[in-house]
Amino acid sequence: MVMATKQPFTLVYADEVKLHIRAIEPKYHSMIQSEIETQLLHEPDVETRNRKPLKRPIAFGANWELRLGLDNRFGVFYQVNTESREVRVLAVGVKDRNLLYFGGEEFEE
Repeated sequence: MVMATKQPFTLVYADEVKLHIRAIEPKYHSMIQSEIETQLLHEPDVETRNRKPLKRPIAFGANWELRLGLDNRFGVFYQVNTESREVRVLAVGVKDRNLLYFGGEEFEE
């Protein structure tokens, strides 16, 4: 019996993500990119220790968050469309204690 392997999801980045990434120190860019690909290409809608559905969508419309980096300093906010097998990365934020920043701007709900 041969198990069919599922196609990986397609990652689609919102235009704002470029601005969010630019506000983060360049030494973290490759780690963020690598973790996004590792964590979101195959099972983006499976809850793990660092990947959780949000209780309510944030302003960007994301309903999932991936935490990554030292002390989970970064948050990647995204939506999953299982029918089209697409993950829309909507925002990448930096956490500082209880505050969250997108593109260097403090996020206020």
